[in-house]
Amino acid sequence: MTSITVTATATNPAVESFFDTQTCTATHIVYDAAGGHAAVIDPVLNYEPKSGRTATKSADQVLEFLTANRLTLEWILETHAHADHLSGAQYLKQKAGGKIAIGVHISEVQKAFKTLFNLESDFPVDGSQFDVLFGDGEEFSIGKLQARALSVPGHTPADMAYHIGDSLFVGDTLFMPDVGTARCDFPGGDAAQLYHSIQKLLAFPSETRLFLCHDYPPAERGVCTHTTVAHQRASNIHVRDGIAEADFIVMRDTRDAGLEMPYLLIPAIQVNIRAGSLPAAETNGVHYLKIPVNGL
Repeated sequence: MTSITVTATATNPAVESFFDTQTCTATHIVYDAAGGHAAVIDPVLNYEPKSGRTATKSADQVLEFLTANRLTLEWILETHAHADHLSGAQYLKQKAGGKIAIGVHISEVQKAFKTLFNLESDFPVDGSQFDVLFGDGEEFSIGKLQARALSVPGHTPADMAYHIGDSLFVGDTLFMPDVGTARCDFPGGDAAQLYHSIQKLLAFPSETRLFLCHDYPPAERGVCTHTTVAHQRASNIHVRDGIAEADFIVMRDTRDAGLEMPYLLIPAIQVNIRAGSLPAAETNGVHYLKIPVNGL
């Protein structure tokens, strides 16, 4: 993972971002000051699909930063149940503590995938695998930092953004302006909802920093993990100022129809709707993930 630092200013957070090149995922450590308190947003558990083996290299880099900066981990924040990487939330909690949180509508995602994967009958679909379920507008603190959870559905019903100081952590709603926006073809996804969620984010002041969950950079630039509201409104190829909702919906639906399935979707979803836990081990002590043949 590569590391990108954004320093704190006044009551605004310091942010250390780690980029996992296998899954193109950005994990953000948000903290008030060295020796203070932190939240980790969208941590990664490494997974090799050919062998079915997990590893903790990416999460260990996060732990090393927390230790080096004497940070107390208060929160492990998921922006949604990811389809492109396995969550490292449980591993971080075991090693450093903190509460795992996600949006309250995770229950809708759990219901859809419980049916698809024919999960055990007693698998709860009430979000109880997570420590905290945030509603829209719910406030919380990270040490001296004030934070607010924002519901931003469209990519999935449960997507959340986190507003902390001068920064928004937007998950999969937006990518860099030259990449565009998130797909809406997962269960419960909706392009109209995504458009309105993005407008909610872009109504923040123009200088607001937007921290992204992914980057898929074109050949002419390197990886970027954050941008601004102003940059998105001026340049986003899908939702810049002047692009109407109807045009966005047509573009998004057409584009989604031609996209391939994320290559880690099948293992990732089964882990991530469990807050980063593997399914329970079977009688031989081995954890198994299901593949729904011709089910997707």
